[in-house]
This record gives sequence, structure tokens and C-alpha cells, in this order.
Amino acid sequence: MPYIRKTKEDRPVVAICYDFDKTLSPDDMQAQGYIQSVGYDVNEFWKESNAMAQENEMDSNLAYMLMMVREAEGSLVFNRRTLAEYGSRVKLFPGVADWFERIRQYGREHGVIVEHYIISSGLKEMIEGTEMARNGAFEKIYASSFYYNERGVAVWPAQAVNYTSKTQFLFRIEKGVLDINDPGVNDYFAPENMRVPFRNMVYIGDSDTDIPCMKLVNSYGGHSIGVFNPATGNRRKVYRMMEDARIRYFVPADYSEGTELDTLMKAIIDKTVAYERLENIHVKYARETKQEES
Repeated sequence: MPYIRKTKEDRPVVAICYDFDKTLSPDDMQAQGYIQSVGYDVNEFWKESNAMAQENEMDSNLAYMLMMVREAEGSLVFNRRTLAEYGSRVKLFPGVADWFERIRQYGREHGVIVEHYIISSGLKEMIEGTEMARNGAFEKIYASSFYYNERGVAVWPAQAVNYTSKTQFLFRIEKGVLDINDPGVNDYFAPENMRVPFRNMVYIGDSDTDIPCMKLVNSYGGHSIGVFNPATGNRRKVYRMMEDARIRYFVPADYSEGTELDTLMKAIIDKTVAYERLENIHVKYARETKQEES
């Protein structure tokens, strides 16, 4: 099976990358049905999972995935269909359902291609079960996932995405080398051949686990946005990230048309259009100068 690779387009590409839990959804996806279905209190589940990780020097994502497999035994059939069904029930912040196509349309009207990517420590199978994913909202979903046995039952982690490993996916998006097993991500690409320069990336997240991606995007001229739950108004995390220069902006996680986030994203697209136009003029002059000198 060939790797998925994308080449540079005839128009600039803006890649908007999202965490999922508490960024697009008000709560952890596992806590919106699954944890309760296996008889756990949500806080107790995470307490036990985190203790397992600490006591065994274990990645916290591998710990929660092991607990999900273990606790499902004898309670439910733990397969893709079950996970997708739980994903279909996940609550979303206001405006999320029509945000992706609306922002893509705004990009088309202004001469850029907008692509949406998920980079999450949550479960790929649950995200794939959401209506927006089924409707093709995302160019690619990078998230933790399970390996399934011959009966289709989840038995082992296939991919565990933690806060530091998230950054590799930004480099894949930058180069258009999207398959997680494609070694082409390590190939050299001249700056002018990067499909999505970091300056054209936006990372939207809510907490410390997003900091490595936010810092990387910021360092190369991109845009990082911290969001907080508009229902609670708790800004503690985004204030800290702003003070530590991890994010450039913070707004309520309301994706409806005309909100602060909607206005901010459109301004970023407008800036990208203007910058890329200037960059093209610069390249043109540089090429002409080089030809004159030769």
C-alpha cells in the first residue's frame, strides 16, 4: 500500500491542527460514556490509571488504554464499532459541527487551501465515530489507537500519542508526508518545497500537554491559540500559557460564526494571504537578480 504524500499546491495551504479533549469537546472523550459503562467513577478511573503509570514508569496514555481493555472484559465487546459508537455521543463546543467547512470556504474565497488536522492523545476510533469526522472534516487524524485481533477485538495499543510525540506530526504536515510509518519525514526538503511552512500552521489546544506543539509552531512564525471552556470561563491554564509565551492568543472555545475565535481565525487566514503574496514577490525579484548576475 503506497504512502500518502502530498505535494506543494498552486495556492498556499493553511493547516489548522487541533487537540480534541477540552479543545473541541468540553470533557475527555472516555469520560462521556465509556468509563461509566464499565462501572467506574470518572475521577476514580483517572486516579487509578495515573497511579498505574507512576508505579510502573509507564506512559500515561498506555496506562489508560490498558485499563480500557481490562475493564471492558466481561462488560462489553471492545471493538471499533463500540468505540465509534461512544465517539458519536461525544459532546462538542458550540459551533464545532459546521466550523470546519465554514473556515475551508473562507479560505477558498481568499485564495488559500485550509486543511484541518487532529493531533490528540485521545482515541482515534472514537474521534472517527463523531459526525464531523464521518463527514470528512479532517485531512488526517493523528491519535492513539488499538490493535485488533482476528475477531476484531481491541487487545493492544497500536499507537500511543503523548504530549512530546505530538510534534512529529507537525513535521509530517509540513512536508506532506502524512503516513505515520513513512520514513520520508526524515528526508531533506528545501524551504521553498515545504508544502505547509510552519508560518502557515495554527495549533489550537487547551493545556500543558499541547505546549511542545505550541512552542514549535510559535518558534517558526506560526500561530498558537489557547482555548477555554466558555461555560465555566476558567482562564487559569491559558493565562499561564500566555505568561510563559506558549500561546499568542486565547479565546473561548466557541466556534460559532462571529465569535472571537471565528474572527481570529479569519484574521490569520487574511495575514497568510498577504504574507504569501509578499513572499512570492520576493522570490520573483531574487530570481531576476540571480539571472542578471549570471
